[in-house]
Order: sequence, then C-alpha cells, then structure tokens
Amino acid sequence: MTTNQFDGIEIPPFVQTIFKNVKKILVGILLLIVVWSGFFQVGAEEVGVITRFGKYTRMVESGLNFKIPLIEIVQKVPVERQQKQEFGFRTLSSDVRSEYTKQGTSEESLMLTGDLNLADVEWVVQYRISDAYNYLFMVRNPESTLRDVSESAMRQVVGDRTVNEVLTVGRTEVALAVKEQIQLLSDEYSLGIRVEQVVLQDVNPPDPVKAAFNAVNEAQQEKETLINQAKSEYNRVIPHARGQAKETIQKAEGYATARVNNAQGEASRFNMLYLEYIKAPDVTRRRIYLETMQRVLPNLGNKIITDQEGTNVLPLLQMQMSQNKTTNQ
Repeated sequence: MTTNQFDGIEIPPFVQTIFKNVKKILVGILLLIVVWSGFFQVGAEEVGVITRFGKYTRMVESGLNFKIPLIEIVQKVPVERQQKQEFGFRTLSSDVRSEYTKQGTSEESLMLTGDLNLADVEWVVQYRISDAYNYLFMVRNPESTLRDVSESAMRQVVGDRTVNEVLTVGRTEVALAVKEQIQLLSDEYSLGIRVEQVVLQDVNPPDPVKAAFNAVNEAQQEKETLINQAKSEYNRVIPHARGQAKETIQKAEGYATARVNNAQGEASRFNMLYLEYIKAPDVTRRRIYLETMQRVLPNLGNKIITDQEGTNVLPLLQMQMSQNKTTNQ
C-alpha cells in the first residue's frame, strides 16, 4: 500500500480518495446553489426588470424566470397594484376602525387660497406604475418626486380659487384639476406613473381661526336663507299680481270689444232702417211707431182709450174698479 506524506504525516490512499470525493460533492453543491439562485418568481401583479452589471437588459412577465447568477439582478415592480400617497395625514392602521394622525404633516397641508385665506387641505393621490423602465431609471427617487409634484399641483390649484370654493362647491373641480396637473408633470418628468384619482379627504380652516370662520359661514348661511325667503315671497306675490293685472286688462279689452261691436251693430241697424225709410218714409215711420208701441204698451198696466170728447169714461172706470175688487176677494 502506497502512502503520501503531508507535513511529515503519512496519509493513507483511501483517505485521499475520501477527500477528493468530498471536494467534488462540495463543488457540485456550490454549483447547484449558484444555478438554483438564478431562478426567481415574479408575482401576478408584477414585472421583473433585469439588469446586468447595473445596465438594463430585459423585462420579464409574471411566473417562473431565470437570470444569470451573480451577474444579473432582478427588481420586481408592482405595475398592477394601486398605490397611494397621503398628504396632510398618515394612516396608522387600516382596520374596521382605521386610525389616522396629523402629527408632522401641517407643513404640507396648510395652503393659501386665492382670496388670501388659509385652508388645511388633506388629500390622497392614487396611482399605478405604467412604465417600469421609466419608474426605475429615468428619475432617481420617483416616490419623493411624485410627492413634490402632487404638493406643488395642489398649491397651484388651491391658490387660484377662493376658500369657499375649496371648502364647499369647488372640491370636485379642484380634485380633477390637481389630477390633470400631476399627470402632466409626471409625463413631462418621465416618472412612468399613471394617476388614477385624487381624493380630497377633508378641507378645513386652520384651528386658530376655525371659530371665526364658522361664524362667518353661519352669517352667510343666514344671509342665503333670508334671500331665499324673499325670493319665495316674491315668487308668491308677483305672479298673483301679474295674473290679476292680466285678468283686469283682458276684462277691459273684452268690455271694449263688446261695446264697439254693439255700437257698430246699432249703427248698421240704423243705416239699414234709414235706407228703408228713404224708400218709403210713411210706411217705415208707421212701422217704427207700431213696433215701439208694441214694446211699450205691455209695461203700462191698465189702459183707457177715449174719444176726443172724453165721454163715458167714468162708468168704465167704475166697472174696472168693481172687477178689481171681485178679483181681490
């Protein structure tokens, strides 16, 4: 049996064989680990961006993928996940009863409106990563840049409006304008971000002036109430008066029309009678006389007709009086 010496110690051949086998096993295990480390899993809502020595090489979709071990590095970007940034507050816990805090956020939420009033604006920017390459390589810190862009856009939009618009009727318009402005700047800076929604969570006056602001709002609401009451009374009285005036005018116009038509009819009748009178004056005169007497005599009651001498009137009167008494009895 042959032996080798190692630092003066003789090593048997079978030990040397064991050492060689262990070395091969360790090298094999190391190679297996290195190869296995090249496989990686990309989630369903992610894409994998692979860089080789810091340089972009390719992009892989969700599922099981492979990269060159020790040479290539993968960064997973959640392109399908909706993310958000909060301004003016922070969410401490999201549960059935969420908890929030405003500590350390007053500087980003306190803004000056267009009418030189202060407003404490809380809002949320909801977004998705639309371009993983731009998101990773075009801007050094895209999250911080998006915060700066969002705050700048909100201050610009709020600064162009009055405090009443921001607090009440103009909130939807403010949110839409801020969303458009953020998207415009994000595209200009190549952030690789798509803004989906801007939500104004709460807009209030600052705490030191909240009491005075509420008093002003109450006065304005009372003013609006009185104006609405006056308009209601106006709408109740004025249309009624207009209706009465219109009714009176229509009655007058109707009366005038009737009088004119009546006068025109009388004039036409007179003209026709005159024409007939010209044709036969005696006949027409007698006819008019008889028609007139026919209308008048029935309204006179008892009638006595005598001759020129007026005789025999008294017996007739006595007989009529006797008849009247008999009838009354």
